[in-house]
Amino acid sequence: MAKKNLNVMDTEISIVTNNDNDYISITDIAKFKSDEPRFLIRNWLRNRNTIEFLGIWESLYNLNFNRVEFDTYRNQAGLNSFTISPKIWIEKTNAIGIISKSGRYGGTFAHKDIAFKFANWISVEFELYIVKEFQRLKENELKNHEWNLKRTLSKINYSIHTDAIKDEIIPSLVNKKQISFTYASEADLLNVALFGKTAGEWRRENKELKGNIRDYATLEQLVVLSNMESINALLIRQGISQSERLIELNKVAISQMSSLIGSKNIKKLE
Repeated sequence: MAKKNLNVMDTEISIVTNNDNDYISITDIAKFKSDEPRFLIRNWLRNRNTIEFLGIWESLYNLNFNRVEFDTYRNQAGLNSFTISPKIWIEKTNAIGIISKSGRYGGTFAHKDIAFKFANWISVEFELYIVKEFQRLKENELKNHEWNLKRTLSKINYSIHTDAIKDEIIPSLVNKKQISFTYASEADLLNVALFGKTAGEWRRENKELKGNIRDYATLEQLVVLSNMESINALLIRQGISQSERLIELNKVAISQMSSLIGSKNIKKLE
């Protein structure tokens, strides 16, 4: 559960998020009025209007609400002999509008709809202030969310733009020298077809980097590389020469990368 705090009329009030819903500590709200918040909450629960309200709320939002137990409590509510605690209400009716947390930082938390109702019972003035502070909190959260979303989109757009203009994103056409060269490994044949250079050439150009050329490949390049491996295996079985396979694999790399990146600009090697 994510935890947040409000300060209302010099009273610190905790808020937790459970299943995307905000639950406000009615224990903290009760402290505004009493040094014994649990007794104040129990008195509130004994009220017939409270039981009616909780029953309607649970009926609207809780498919597993135990209406049989609720009817029992509704019939008893208001009697001098009627006693109930948040824990008993939750256990007997399968309520979800109120949650009880144990431990040092525990207490009774209620869905904001119910918490505002409790605050109203405590003090109309206090209710108005807590609603105002809660709205301010949600507005700030919305602004932060929008800011983070814009920041994320900016990063994505920047990455797409910078990646798209790199020479290695859309493979260049292989030149005659590369076609005539005999590559010691099939891995280097694929490297030349996709990246335009062998692993050794890349390492000499990037001495400050650790790893190999494929460690720095984009996700799109790795997808195309995997496809090229299958195609190369098929071409080998067909007895096609290495130079001819290089040309065909280079065409595959250009075509698939162009589709993935969405660019038709292909720079030819000098």
